[in-house]
Amino acid sequence: MNVSLQQLKVFVAVARERSFTRAAREFDLTQSAVSRCVRELEDAVELKLFDRTTRQVQLTHAGASLERRIGRLLDEIDLTLREERAAYEGHRGVVAVASNPVLSSGWVAQGLARCATAYPELTVTVEDQAQSGVLASVEHGEVDFGVVSLAAPLANDQLHAQVMFTTPLHAVMPSTHPLARHASVAWAALHDWALVTLNADAGVRAALDPALNANGLKRRPVQEFGHVAAVLRMVELGLGVGVLPVDAHWPAVGESLVSRPLVPEIALTTLLVHRRNRSLRPNAAAAWAEFAAHGGAPSTNASPDDGSGESSITTPSTTSAASPHASPRDSSWPAAARSGAALHEP
Repeated sequence: MNVSLQQLKVFVAVARERSFTRAAREFDLTQSAVSRCVRELEDAVELKLFDRTTRQVQLTHAGASLERRIGRLLDEIDLTLREERAAYEGHRGVVAVASNPVLSSGWVAQGLARCATAYPELTVTVEDQAQSGVLASVEHGEVDFGVVSLAAPLANDQLHAQVMFTTPLHAVMPSTHPLARHASVAWAALHDWALVTLNADAGVRAALDPALNANGLKRRPVQEFGHVAAVLRMVELGLGVGVLPVDAHWPAVGESLVSRPLVPEIALTTLLVHRRNRSLRPNAAAAWAEFAAHGGAPSTNASPDDGSGESSITTPSTTSAASPHASPRDSSWPAAARSGAALHEP
């Protein structure tokens, strides 16, 4: 049986209007074309659907039964197509985003809230993953796009990256700490203090290692955690100096602690990434736009993707600097924070 959707639509229109002429106007067809379409449908289903006279068109019993059932099916098809179109245009459906856990608790959560406001029927789900996992999920098409923070250009020609913001690393400590007396802290001034930071999941360690190596701190004990709250708690207890990205996009250090920028500056650049050779679905593009619109202006050491396959992030110099910004030792500070004896080395 060879029946087309157009034949069924024309049949339902004729049945509703009880007129070939009025149905023809609805489809912008000639009356003869409508008659031919109905005749072909009758031949295909081997049923007489209309009783025709010079004055009127009446449904047969078979025609009336078919019209009721086909009419419902056509309404369902039309509804399904309209719903799919709405999802395609970015108003409905599900969008999957991968992010490192630290950004998920701050900037990414704010992006989700904006998406919920702009598109109430769009569901955006977030998968917490390590940095490498985020990039792999995006590359393999397991998520629509990802959020990562890197200290160097994105070396993956399969991915497109858009810079959101750049965040400098700070030293974090209680206000009574010796390093807190200075407006900034030289990397070399950390030599006598145990360090507490985020692990590789958040991308901080990739930024920290070059700075430690360049400033004679390669063998400093470093304790690593997966969440900012754990780092801050260690710092509050005097068990080390925190090294964290600090700005409005990352979790705040809290009222009991202070932060000082580390010099020379080392920064993390946060990016949105998606597969280069696959266009985002319109609903994913709508979510991307909500994130990107509130990303914040990149600083001078980062620029948006120029289409070359790299995100054009320039890593700041890690040349060793003098240490006029802090006195390294203070006997009143807990010994554990200076020695780091119970902490592991990188």
